[in-house]
Amino acid sequence: MDFDSLTENYFKKEMRVKVIGRYYPSEAGQCLRKSYYSFINPKEIDLELTKIFEAGNIVHDFVSKVFKSDKNPDVEVLESETSFEIPVDDFVISGRIDNLVLFKGEEKKVLVEVKSTKSVDYLDGPQESHIMQLQLYLHARKMQEGVLVYVEKNTLKSKTFPVTYNPSIYEVIINRFKKLHEHLKSSSTPDPESRLLEDKKWMCRYCNYKTECFQETPEVGLTKFF
Repeated sequence: MDFDSLTENYFKKEMRVKVIGRYYPSEAGQCLRKSYYSFINPKEIDLELTKIFEAGNIVHDFVSKVFKSDKNPDVEVLESETSFEIPVDDFVISGRIDNLVLFKGEEKKVLVEVKSTKSVDYLDGPQESHIMQLQLYLHARKMQEGVLVYVEKNTLKSKTFPVTYNPSIYEVIINRFKKLHEHLKSSSTPDPESRLLEDKKWMCRYCNYKTECFQETPEVGLTKFF
């Protein structure tokens, strides 16, 4: 039996073509040029990356089971995988909230966003892109408090970081989506921001559009890709 082949068959599916005017929270902290390319030149997701996403789904399911367990009576899951939409001008941002949890002892409702990771040992704070995602969720539900839960895939160790709704950050996010929308409507490629910002250059290493990006503007930012 070749289980790898069975797994590959399991993950085969039609490529989802994105529609201009409908955007997703996971794109909020993404390089604008990468987001732009994903609309005008959609690619199939690499099989290994698909497997990583599936491992993340398994971790999320585990976290939901922990919250819902009768061994944790002080925690109640009020909602799970709830869809939402935020209309903005002539486009919409749509997504799904992982969990809305009630902590009974404090009578406090919190939005929980779960992220899987290789290791939590070196995490001293949440990723900016994850904060941006959660800000959209908080705005959509008109809530003030959320948490990002990072779970180590191999050990299920975790670290949790509170996130408070910040309208200033929300406005930055919306302006980024407006900018992306305008570039897509006018068919004009955004600047390669990950190559221009020191703290975001690492994104180029994992970008599946790095070849197209460097061919279009080889003189901007980094002089080579990894």
